[in-house]
Amino acid sequence: MITNASIDRDDRPEFGSGLKLAAKNLSPAYFAMVMATGIVSIAAFMQGMSSLAVGLFVANVVIAVALGLLFLSRLIWFPGAVLSDLADHQRAPGFFTIVAGACVLGSQCIAIADSFDAAVGFWMFAAALWLVLIYGIFAALAVKAQKPTLAEGINGGWLLAVVATQAVAMLATMIAAHWPQPYRIELNFLGLSLWLTGGMLYVWMIALIFYRTTFFEVAPDDLTPLYWINMGAMAISTLAGSLLIINAREAPYLGSLLPFLKGFTVFYWATGSWWIPMLVVLALWRHVFRRFPLRYDPLYWGAVFPLGMYAAATWQMARVMGLNFLQVIAECFVYLAIAAWAATFTGFIVTVARGAAELARGT
Repeated sequence: MITNASIDRDDRPEFGSGLKLAAKNLSPAYFAMVMATGIVSIAAFMQGMSSLAVGLFVANVVIAVALGLLFLSRLIWFPGAVLSDLADHQRAPGFFTIVAGACVLGSQCIAIADSFDAAVGFWMFAAALWLVLIYGIFAALAVKAQKPTLAEGINGGWLLAVVATQAVAMLATMIAAHWPQPYRIELNFLGLSLWLTGGMLYVWMIALIFYRTTFFEVAPDDLTPLYWINMGAMAISTLAGSLLIINAREAPYLGSLLPFLKGFTVFYWATGSWWIPMLVVLALWRHVFRRFPLRYDPLYWGAVFPLGMYAAATWQMARVMGLNFLQVIAECFVYLAIAAWAATFTGFIVTVARGAAELARGT
């Protein structure tokens, strides 16, 4: 949250405190930290790592509260900056991490803490915020007078809108499994509708992203970790589809769509899987061939989340479809996700500690 670049000698007299400075420079996409921590916790729980899963759940509650207070502080202290971000092609999609983070935290409440009421509260908050953001952001970008070029304006972060949509669908299907009729049918239908909406949003956006990276010059600093959302958006779509397949047992219309649900779920999984080697190659080009420095950036949480989500989605899809040979993939990716989370969290702690030390020294 506090980086060397954000510490400016001219800021200190105006804001006076590290908290206000952190709020001023807070990225709208920082709630990806909650997304990443939450899904790594769920993936670990699926693999029987209960102690780690519970530890990460507790940590995620603390992280969510801290970030929530910091976001609220920024809204109170710097409303103009927040409104400016909402109409910015680069930064606006980051707000969808709040929606996705709330839904992942709600999913943890059901899967790990068995706290259904808390999950419903998170879902209601996330669904309402999704409705405001999905139309508010894209309407603001549509009527904006001064717009960037495609190469300057779009990146993998735009797919956070897909992730948020699928996250609301995912938590809706999890809640539906615990609700009585007729609410169960209605919530499953809403989950199905959002699942399909997310898929259509992905088709629209990934075409532009693919066009931008293929036909425009790409510099190392263009390939931010948010491009891993190319895969993560498909992974969460796979997980939501797998949960709909489970719910088909008690929802007749979902049962009638079962071949369609299974086909599209595999389609999402295969598309996400295709992206993994490509993203690895691009990361090697960025950091090895072009020697782009590998240092902590809050956007790296946007790369941790897809790894954890791919592990969870593969595990769930393999279980509900009887594709047991895929379980080894889920097992490998959960360890990759845990390692990536640990490395990124270490970078976060070191960066915050350095920033706090520099503020204390007054440099």
